[in-house]
Amino acid sequence: MDRVIIFDTTLRDGEQSPGCSMNHDEKLRMAALLDEMGVDVIEAGFPIASPGDFNSVKAIAESTKNAIIAGLCRTKKGDIEACAQAVAPAKRRRIHTFVSTSPLHMKHKLNMQPDDVIAMIAESVAFARQFTDDVEWSAEDGSRSEDDFLARAVETAIKAGATTINIPDTVGYALPTDYAAKFTMLLNRVPNIDKAVLSVHCHNDLGLAVANTLAGVAAGARQIECTINGIGERAGNAALEEVVMAIRTRNADLPYTNNIDTTKITGISRALGEITGVSVQPNKAIVGANAFAHESGIHQDGVLKNPQTYEIMTPESIGLSKNDLVIGKHSGRHAFKKKMEVLGHDLGDNALEEAFAKFKNLADRQKKISDEDLIALVS
Repeated sequence: MDRVIIFDTTLRDGEQSPGCSMNHDEKLRMAALLDEMGVDVIEAGFPIASPGDFNSVKAIAESTKNAIIAGLCRTKKGDIEACAQAVAPAKRRRIHTFVSTSPLHMKHKLNMQPDDVIAMIAESVAFARQFTDDVEWSAEDGSRSEDDFLARAVETAIKAGATTINIPDTVGYALPTDYAAKFTMLLNRVPNIDKAVLSVHCHNDLGLAVANTLAGVAAGARQIECTINGIGERAGNAALEEVVMAIRTRNADLPYTNNIDTTKITGISRALGEITGVSVQPNKAIVGANAFAHESGIHQDGVLKNPQTYEIMTPESIGLSKNDLVIGKHSGRHAFKKKMEVLGHDLGDNALEEAFAKFKNLADRQKKISDEDLIALVS
């Protein structure tokens, strides 16, 4: 009951980020890295979107060794058939279909009545089950859907054969309490809910994607949909690395397990940045350049004495070789002395004081201090 399925949608929702599209070979490279990392489900793309996307999904299905390969499709039969053909070569395959369930979407996007949407859910899920026994159904804009209708839609999808039910916070509107309440409601009101795995899929428009994801899991969801570096539509999705490391670091309070090899995190984050040309901001949690960097003298002194004073996880746990003591205007003598030793200069007390004073004057004048600058101070 505490095993959480990690469903990665970097190659589908993530690729929909402006500027983050990937070509065929790049998608294959990312899929291989995700598989090596231990991702349970790789959503490889949206096969009906283009011939290129269809071919990429099919190639990933042919080459992936361990993960379930999923394709996304609308409720149209042509979409479902294309998805089924694309994922067919996979050892384990999934068809992921969706339709909107919020009043706003049904009225303005679908232009459909609620009863017609229910009929569409039943028909599309049943049709998808003709191709595979692993069908996921998503209630688009689920977090803004009315409870009565959402419960009815979920019951219909499960009855038609859906084995995973995803309740997305499609527009990143929910608060953690709101989102958890949706899952609690469904578990209490849908009579056949025990026949499906509940899934979370959260967007970051209010900066709450990871918080909402963890709230959904605490309320009973057992699949997490996420992306590397949190890429995705608009402000992005819940970041895989943040969710997984939160569970690992706070496991007493988040008592769940998953199959992710966390030492692969840094490598796959950098690979995605290289492929897309979109780097993460320096202060990004877990994988940002500053996540394990310290410039403040007080912090540097503490970390040199015991890393746990300011680091709640080890850099090695995410695949970094070590933390980084950044030498700048806020650095103290302890870090400065250690840095000079690394650069091959073991300074006595008087020489250290003289060099440290010169360093502080220089640091007040320029933002970045290079190793060459430090060596020049004592040359």
